[in-house]
Amino acid sequence: MYVCICKAVTDSQIREAIDRGACTRKKLVHCLGVGRDCGKCNGDVRELLQACARHRCREPKMVAMLPVAAN
Repeated sequence: MYVCICKAVTDSQIREAIDRGACTRKKLVHCLGVGRDCGKCNGDVRELLQACARHRCREPKMVAMLPVAAN
């Protein structure tokens, strides 16, 4: 579904940006341009940020196991 009509940005694109680290509205504005023109999408963008934050809090934290470099 389109969230930002002015920039043709979908909810999937916003969720992907959040998953990649755009964890604030300011960062989403910078990387996707959402909310810059008319601002009607700002409420929906805020809701997506909050929903993704709640979802992350419920997921168990996983620690990546990195190989140890041999010297």
